[in-house]
Amino acid sequence: MRHTDGMLSVEQLRELVETGRIDTVLVAMTDMQGRLQGKRCSAEYFVNEVLAHATEACNYLLAVDVDMNTVGGYEMSSWDRGYGDFVLRPDLTTLRHLPWYEGTALVLADIEWVQGGPVGPSPRQVLRRQLDRLAGHDLEAFVGTELEFIVFDDTYEQAWQNGYRELTPSNLYNVDYSLMGTGRLEPLLRDIRNNMTGAGLYVESAKGECNPGQHEIAFRYDSALKTCDNHSIYKTGAKEIAAKHGKSLTFMAKYNEREGNSCHIHISVRDTAGKAVMAGDGEHGFSPLMEHFLAGQLACLREFTYFFAPNINSYKRFVPGSFAPTAVAWGEDNRTCALRVVGHGESLRMENRVPGGDVNPYLAVAALVAAGLHGIENKLPLEPAFTGNAYSSEKPVVPHTLRDAAALLSESKLAREAFGDEVVDHYLNAATVELTAYEAAVTDWEKFRGFERL
Repeated sequence: MRHTDGMLSVEQLRELVETGRIDTVLVAMTDMQGRLQGKRCSAEYFVNEVLAHATEACNYLLAVDVDMNTVGGYEMSSWDRGYGDFVLRPDLTTLRHLPWYEGTALVLADIEWVQGGPVGPSPRQVLRRQLDRLAGHDLEAFVGTELEFIVFDDTYEQAWQNGYRELTPSNLYNVDYSLMGTGRLEPLLRDIRNNMTGAGLYVESAKGECNPGQHEIAFRYDSALKTCDNHSIYKTGAKEIAAKHGKSLTFMAKYNEREGNSCHIHISVRDTAGKAVMAGDGEHGFSPLMEHFLAGQLACLREFTYFFAPNINSYKRFVPGSFAPTAVAWGEDNRTCALRVVGHGESLRMENRVPGGDVNPYLAVAALVAAGLHGIENKLPLEPAFTGNAYSSEKPVVPHTLRDAAALLSESKLAREAFGDEVVDHYLNAATVELTAYEAAVTDWEKFRGFERL
C-alpha cells in the first residue's frame, strides 16, 4: 500500500459509507497539549450533517489542564463566560482511513467561534497565522519531526495501577541502531508502521535508541501543517496500537534519569515555485536567506523556548552530555548544539534539537517560522558556526526550568509581535497552571528523602 492510499476524498467517503465499509468518522481537534480531542460521529450523520454544517464542542477544550480540570485565568473560556461551545470545522484535506479501528475514518478540524472567525489560541490556528506570514514573503515551510518513545511490556492499566513504578521496558539494554533490538519488537513496530501508512503517513524507517525500550519511527518530511497534523495522529495511533498489543509506550520528555525522548524538528523553506532557497553561494553553501533564517532562530530561541518545552518534565532533558541541547549555538552536523545544520543543496535544512516528545508540534513549528521571519525581515547577520563541544562552551543556554522559560516569554516583545497578546497570554496561563499544580504535588523523591530521615 502507498501512503496516499490512506487519504480519502468526500466522494470516496460517501461511497464507503453507502456500502457499509465506513460506519464511524472521528472529528478531531488538537488541544493545547497536542492531543486529539473530539467526537465519534456515525458516518451517516457525518456525511448528511457535519459536512455541510460542521459540529460543536465545549470551548473548555482549550482551557483545561492535562487532567481535564477546569482552571482559571483564561480569557476565552471560564465559568463567568458559561463555558459555551465553539465550532469544529472539518478540514477535508485531512480526511483519511483510520485502519487500526475497523470501519473508521478521521478528519481534523479547525476551530471557529460560533459567531464566526478563527479561535486564535488554537494550536492549528497559531501555526496557520505564521505560515500566512511566511507566504507573504512568497515562501513555504517544509518540516519533519523525529519522535522517540519508550515501550513497556506493561499495559496502560497496569502502569497506572502501579503508579508508573517498576515498569518493564521491552528491551533491557541499549539497542541504538540494533537490528536485533528492533527485531524483538517488530510485531508492534511493524503494526505501527503499516497502520500509519494506511492512514496516509509516509513512513521512512524505524530504529532503536539508547534508553532500554526506546525506539524511533521516522516519517517523510512534508509541508509544515501536514507534518504537524500527521505528528498528532501518529502519537495517538501509536499509543492505541501499543494497547492492542498489551503494551504501553510513552512520549514524555524524560521518563527516568537515562536518555529522554526527543522530538528533533527539521525545517527548510522553498519559494512558491517549489524551489529550495536555503542553499547558495555563501559560506557553508548558504544563501543570504538561510543566514538570516538561522540567525533569527538564535535570536529568538531563549524567548520562544516555552513553545518547544511546555511542561515541567520537558526541562529534565536538558543535561550536558545527554544529546539534549543546552547551548544556544549552531553548528554543521554538530549534535551538541541546539541548532544543527544538515544536508546540502536542495536538502539543506536546520534541525532544532530542543523539543522533547511531549511537544505540541503546531506551537513549536509556529515558533520556528516566527523566529525565521524575524531574521529574514531584519536581515540579521549570522554568527560563525560553533565547532567542538558546545556543552562546555560559554554560549548562552536554554532556560532550564518552566518558570524561567515562562518569564522569558512574558517579557518577549518578539513573541508578542509575532503571535499577538491573546496567544502569548493564553499560553502563559497554561504555564502558570502547570507550575501551580507541580508546586502543590508531593513527589516520590520527597517521600524517600524525608519520610524517615528528616
